[in-house]
Amino acid sequence: MTAPTQAAGLSELSDRYDVLLCDVWGVIHNGRESFPKACEALARFRAQRGPVVLISNAPRPNGPVIDQLDGLGVPREAWSHVVTSGDATRVLLAQRAPGPAWRLGPDRDGPLYKGIDLEFSDLEAARFISCTGPFDDENDEPADYRERFEDTIARGLEMICANPDIVVQRGEKLVYCGGALAQLYESLGGKVLMAGKPYQAIYDLALEEAASRLERPLDRSRVLCIGDGLPTDVRGANARNLDVLFVASGIHGAETIGPDGLNNAAVADLLRQDGLAATWAMADLVW
Repeated sequence: MTAPTQAAGLSELSDRYDVLLCDVWGVIHNGRESFPKACEALARFRAQRGPVVLISNAPRPNGPVIDQLDGLGVPREAWSHVVTSGDATRVLLAQRAPGPAWRLGPDRDGPLYKGIDLEFSDLEAARFISCTGPFDDENDEPADYRERFEDTIARGLEMICANPDIVVQRGEKLVYCGGALAQLYESLGGKVLMAGKPYQAIYDLALEEAASRLERPLDRSRVLCIGDGLPTDVRGANARNLDVLFVASGIHGAETIGPDGLNNAAVADLLRQDGLAATWAMADLVW
């Protein structure tokens, strides 16, 4: 595999693409504050080139995610539409209604279930698990759930995981997400279904939204995916044969950013270890 081409800014690439599918957490904000230069880059692409669809593994429908973006100061000019793992996961949940399900995750993920005729129960009565993340992502670790998972796997319960991310950067801290619990569940022999990145359903939604905003048919060779996560953003783009811009300063920043900025050799080595490829790389998303 060849190393990604290092780019100084999105302006170097913009004439090659008509559509951006851009990750959210780690690229345009860190959960505590937005990144103005990244927002500016997206706004300029949208104004000059074409639609920007934000594609997030947030385990909630896009409404609450848009509210969060507004609260963090991400300008509406920086995006055309927001598609979330929650949007795609609601289809899986509706197919299994009324359940009952064991709801695993924090209360803030309640909007995922709004309007779905799904019942909840304790673990003993549940027919499947609906997981959005740990109950307390500031303190819980996947191992805390091992004993409960061993019991539910023995009963043959399936897990629907609404957030495939393993970790996410919150401020300066990495916290566990639903994907870490799903990873443990599978390692113990359980069955897991997911619809967010890197899986097909969320890309179908995002490309459909992008196509509806173009004046000509969508050309997949002119779609660029932007993200900082190898197992989600990069793997998902590779599986769809879409070009990808890897933003190194996100969750892999400790391995890829040195005193002089982006270490492209380290990026190439990291990609090679996972059998992945990126078309482009930059330290932070800028114009």
